[in-house]
Amino acid sequence: MDGLERREGAPKRVIIIGAGLAGLVAGYELARAGHDPLILEAQNRVGGRVYTLRTFAPGLYAEAGAMRIPRVHDLTLGYCEHFGLEMRPFMMGNPKGLVYVGGRRMTAEQAGLTPDELGFEVAEHERGRSHWSLWEEATADLRRLVEERGQAGWDSIVRDYDQYSIREFLVAKGFSEGAIEMFGVMEFVEADMNTAIVELLREDIGKAFEDMQEIVGGMDRLPNAFYAELADRIRFGAEVHAIDQDADGVTIHFKTESGRWSERGDYAIVAIPFSVLRHIEVLAPFSRDKQRAIRQLNYSASTKVLFQVRERIWEAEDGIYGGATVTDLPIRRMNYPTPDPTTKRGVLLASYTWSQDAARWGAMDPETRLEEALDDVARIHPRIREVYEVGASHAWYDDRFANGAFALFEPEQQSQLQAAILAPEGRILFAGEHCSLYHAWIQGALESGLRAARAIHEAEAPEALIVA
Repeated sequence: MDGLERREGAPKRVIIIGAGLAGLVAGYELARAGHDPLILEAQNRVGGRVYTLRTFAPGLYAEAGAMRIPRVHDLTLGYCEHFGLEMRPFMMGNPKGLVYVGGRRMTAEQAGLTPDELGFEVAEHERGRSHWSLWEEATADLRRLVEERGQAGWDSIVRDYDQYSIREFLVAKGFSEGAIEMFGVMEFVEADMNTAIVELLREDIGKAFEDMQEIVGGMDRLPNAFYAELADRIRFGAEVHAIDQDADGVTIHFKTESGRWSERGDYAIVAIPFSVLRHIEVLAPFSRDKQRAIRQLNYSASTKVLFQVRERIWEAEDGIYGGATVTDLPIRRMNYPTPDPTTKRGVLLASYTWSQDAARWGAMDPETRLEEALDDVARIHPRIREVYEVGASHAWYDDRFANGAFALFEPEQQSQLQAAILAPEGRILFAGEHCSLYHAWIQGALESGLRAARAIHEAEAPEALIVA
């Protein structure tokens, strides 16, 4: 973790919009370097899309948003270590986890050994091969390219494949329709087939799903650790409705339940999603390229449905201790909690969906979500209704302070939009997971917030702002 070092010169007043992790890290590092940040947050909490639900029985919690940290995300783990947060493994794959496809229930291990039993109508040359073996063969040359050439290899991949969707890439690599269906279901991307392939390649080749970690006690302990250092610099209930700037500074107009207010600073950092920024008036208009990026950047929906149960039946009946179950049912994916020896209760992530799948769940009222999810889970764990106690859910597309779960490039958006996404506008800089290539990850929020803070810290004049 590399923060900002103090330097000589007058402190800069910086107004930061949003107390998600991007805004928090920017404020934290600017304050440590001797500047004067003020964070405006529309909600009554910090963390943004790091949102730990604590409405369950005492000692139980669940993650509505970010829930895991890859070992390769060194910046995120660096801040966790900096704040003394205890970590533990988060189990992604589990051979005893289940696969429920086409009405058949089997373990993940069995599905990997006998993939033909899944019933997908693959081509003759694909028979007996798992979706993962087909994928590894299709991407072997790209893995070697990155291993041998590093960043130059990534640049080559983006140049050659940014125009491809996931589906188009698989077709180009010779996957049959059955194999594409199998890959989509088993890899949890069937609803994302029109997403840019570079998104999937970046996570897979970049080892984003290897050696995952979670924060003991809940992921919100990280934003709360920042908050403990910034409490006097955060204003809650402050919903920004207009942004203005001139040659001398930036003025942020906001409203609270008590009235309308404004704050002025030397610089501003906009650390909210572009999907939310679209609804804020910009009095001194941004450049056309920035406006286009704000309008066009694709955001994915994501919905989670969670069950509190009085007995973790999947452990006793199926020997499943952490990991996931993959299905072709509307719930799509279940994640099992890390075992807790102090209680029999637990919180099951009964449904985790993205894109159109998530939008469908988001269109339901909360009670219907729980009832529909119970029906699906009961096909896999028949005793779930016996042990179910209460439930909760969160649909990020319906969250007015997020308007989506995370940025997710469509084909060619990295090539066409990324430079404009990052570019400052006069005295205004931008941060958030969308201002990085770590979409959907805490790492992207932290990286971008730190980058924006450093640009302001090192700038001698507004025109000297450099965001690299």
